[in-house]
Amino acid sequence: MSIDLRRGSSRGFTLVELLIVLAIVGILASLATAGYRLVRVRAAEAAAITALGAVNQAQFAFSQTCGNQRYSPTLAGLGVPAPVSGQAFLSPDMTADPATKSGYLFVMEGTAVLDAPQTCNGLAPVLSYKLTADPTYPGISGVRFFGTNADRVLYADTATFAGNMPERGAPGHGTEVK
Repeated sequence: MSIDLRRGSSRGFTLVELLIVLAIVGILASLATAGYRLVRVRAAEAAAITALGAVNQAQFAFSQTCGNQRYSPTLAGLGVPAPVSGQAFLSPDMTADPATKSGYLFVMEGTAVLDAPQTCNGLAPVLSYKLTADPTYPGISGVRFFGTNADRVLYADTATFAGNMPERGAPGHGTEVK
């Protein structure tokens, strides 16, 4: 006759094993959340840089074809179709003043030209412009602030360019985005 010395079947997990598994899952979830937040911030910043480049291209096209070597005074002005082509210079998602896109607020300003003729789409042109892009929720929707001007060079910094971005030339702070 054989005697089984086991007290019971060892099926299932102990409470300690379950707590260890839950702790590991919790740590992995927190790492994934932090990584996701970082990816969202980088994506929003990349979208802001792309939007600033699109506005610079639109302003250049506007000045060459419609503005008599002058620029549109507003983002909304770049959304007005040119009479010759019937096409707007900028996509509709950026033609509000100010415009909000991908977690960034875009504000454009310019120096009015008093004696210049109106542009081909009936706007009073500006001699030069400055455009800033600030995160709508700093630290959450973006970490960096961006600015550009009539020189079409993009700048980035951890401080805003609003109020101190020149219409031409480099700002007093920040670095060029390449």
